[in-house]
Amino acid sequence: MGATARRGAALACVFAGVLVTGAATGSWPEAAGSGEPVPAAGPLPERAEAVDDARELVSRSGDRWAAAYSAEEYQSVELTLAGEYVGTGIAVISAAEGRIVVSEVHAGSPAERAGVLPGDELVTIDGVPVTGRPVTDAVSRLRGSAGSEPAPAGSTVLLGVERDQRVRSVEVERARLTARTVTVTRDEPGVTRIHVSSFVEGSAELVRAAARSAPPDDGIVLDLRGNTGGLLTEAADAAAVFLDGGLVATYDVRGEQNALHAEPGGDTETPLVVLVDGGTMSSAEMLTGALQDRNRAVIVGSPTFGKGTVQLPDVQPDGSVAELTVGRYAAPSGRTVDAEGIVPDLLVGPGEDAEERAGNVLGGLAAGR
Repeated sequence: MGATARRGAALACVFAGVLVTGAATGSWPEAAGSGEPVPAAGPLPERAEAVDDARELVSRSGDRWAAAYSAEEYQSVELTLAGEYVGTGIAVISAAEGRIVVSEVHAGSPAERAGVLPGDELVTIDGVPVTGRPVTDAVSRLRGSAGSEPAPAGSTVLLGVERDQRVRSVEVERARLTARTVTVTRDEPGVTRIHVSSFVEGSAELVRAAARSAPPDDGIVLDLRGNTGGLLTEAADAAAVFLDGGLVATYDVRGEQNALHAEPGGDTETPLVVLVDGGTMSSAEMLTGALQDRNRAVIVGSPTFGKGTVQLPDVQPDGSVAELTVGRYAAPSGRTVDAEGIVPDLLVGPGEDAEERAGNVLGGLAAGR
């Protein structure tokens, strides 16, 4: 049964700045996802003196997606796009009564070596109480990006860690770590879930490897909830995992038209569901739109964010970097997603289990093979 028929039966980028991810799951990793900067709704925060030129240009532009960085900050951006970051290897969540709790400690990380465990509560970071503060503030302090310049690898952070009602001080060294943007789970028979948090260098190859290693009879749920976007080319290459060539998207850069095509030879037979939500942004929306327009996948979830613009960095005379919008992208049908986002084929209402719904859809697709 062809991909179009299977989908019918079931129904009877961008170039990026840095945005901390985790809104969809409530868990905020230290490794910031490579998505677009938060829209500038007010004055830009104070940073190092060497962002004056970029800040002035961004202020004049009226571009809601523009962002200003010092030279050092943009080096951190480039590191993130390369799939790396400087940090301790801790992911945190905001728990009851504003507590900041460790949700994950990455294997082999400095935090693991220092004895930090999932479930530990972070009471202070470098002497600053974090209980009741935004979880993003805790993440910035862990990474050392709360000040004017990012902290380098080799710097240390002093944590006040509470465990079993006892608080102890733990010094953790920051190191250059590899961001974990792709995770694979198989919580129920017949369903392999591939979650992609952002598209950095190497993300597409990890998606390809995960798809190839799935059991032959499994369907695949490509989970893009909370995916803040990232590199346009990586998202296009991820689309190619499930397409046999053809158009993925078109985009313009200052009026010059460009197209992204999938390499031939992708898997067009395995039942595929894409999970999205309001945190699915930019190049993740581009990927979703391509698979929807090409009738390759059933899209399940809630409407996506609606960011269809492309940003490029512009280095200023003082060395600062202004990241400005240079164009928009469109799905294979020619539709754009800016402001409106993508409406899923099957909407998941409040209180419904999106993953359970996706598994049920996969069951229908598999039955029609």
